[in-house]
Amino acid sequence: MSRPLLQIALDDQNTPDAISSLIALGDVVDIIEIGTILYLQEGKAAVEVIRAMYPQKRILADTKCADAGKTVAQNCKDAGATCMTVICSATIQTMVAAKQAIGEVQVELYGNWTFDDAQLWMDNGIDQVVYHQSRDALLAGKTWTDEDLNKINQLIRMGFKVSVTGGLDVTSIERFKGLDVYAFIAGQSLREAESPKAAAIAFKDEINRVFA
Repeated sequence: MSRPLLQIALDDQNTPDAISSLIALGDVVDIIEIGTILYLQEGKAAVEVIRAMYPQKRILADTKCADAGKTVAQNCKDAGATCMTVICSATIQTMVAAKQAIGEVQVELYGNWTFDDAQLWMDNGIDQVVYHQSRDALLAGKTWTDEDLNKINQLIRMGFKVSVTGGLDVTSIERFKGLDVYAFIAGQSLREAESPKAAAIAFKDEINRVFA
């Protein structure tokens, strides 16, 4: 079992705010995510700026692409992204077209999806998924459950690299002990911390402890 990576979700409203977030912790995290909110506000320009700042980092464009996979993926790649997301309701053709263009895609698991769907993705070379507690679900009081963990474990057993996100902080990591999680994705708990760098280091230390 490998140690999970740490991904920062930049769901800022504009690029200057995203840069402010990154300056404090960009060197600590493993993956930089141009969050959906930021991507919708600023488009590929946000990717280009952050790629220039971190030429060696993995950068993910959280487009949640539902259609025009090839075009969206090529735009993301040209801007400097190494990966992008597609929504689980997208057709397999959209997912495959995106992967062929950019090389790496993650399927965002929202709403109604099945393990038969997941097998279709895997059969077509789509081997990364993001398991969510959505922002709206968290605001409604939903938390991580054994049912969530069982689904994550089944996806891992199918061969997926599973990233998890949704209200995560340092105290959440222990909940996933024993699961071969690919990456933990944190947003507000890092960006809005009193010391974002210290918060990111604490996250990494806890990951190393739990997954030693």
